[in-house]
Amino acid sequence: MPHLLTPRHSILLRRLSPASFTSRRRNTTRIRHSTPSFPKAKAPKFMVFACSDSRVCPSHVLDFQPGEAFVVRNVANMVPPFDQTKYSGVGAAVEYAVLHLKVEYIVVIGHSACGGIKGLMSFPYDGTTSTDFIEDWVKVCYPARTKVLAAHANSPFPDLCTECEKEAVNVSLGHLLTYPFVRDGLVNKTLGLKGGYYDFVKGSFELWGLEYSLSPSLSV
Repeated sequence: MPHLLTPRHSILLRRLSPASFTSRRRNTTRIRHSTPSFPKAKAPKFMVFACSDSRVCPSHVLDFQPGEAFVVRNVANMVPPFDQTKYSGVGAAVEYAVLHLKVEYIVVIGHSACGGIKGLMSFPYDGTTSTDFIEDWVKVCYPARTKVLAAHANSPFPDLCTECEKEAVNVSLGHLLTYPFVRDGLVNKTLGLKGGYYDFVKGSFELWGLEYSLSPSLSV
């Protein structure tokens, strides 16, 4: 993961650090009496993929103020690979964030006790289905299930789900590399990718980068 080492980027990373999260968590009972000042123009520094789960609102977890983050929420905070005919809503959001808003970081945040990941780990995927949309959607991160089952085959099911909650974040980060404009941003060092995990049971937040090697896009 190439680090963007300018002072501005250092400040951005500190906003996402576990230490900063702990400091903010101590102040969650503070009541704000003033109305926040809404920016007139959109200039967010972060794009955040977060789960639709009502317990893990990313603005509360990371204390984002209006205008600081462009947020996409879906079941299990998943990012599908680049595909112009399927899941185009996610593709449009990534394209808009990177090319038009010019965000500096894309952050994918998983969380504890995720129902979507529990489904991914428990659906049989044997040709039968019990849902119209959910099984197909969470299969976006099926490689995470495969890796977790191979590495932790004898672990209890709740532990498997916890491992998969984190590994699915890595799969989504990998899928982001299939978007040409994301790759270009990474190569040009105008964009960074981060994975995060919020454990609302323990009250902790983890943040990590993604190891990869990229070459500039080529036009033929």
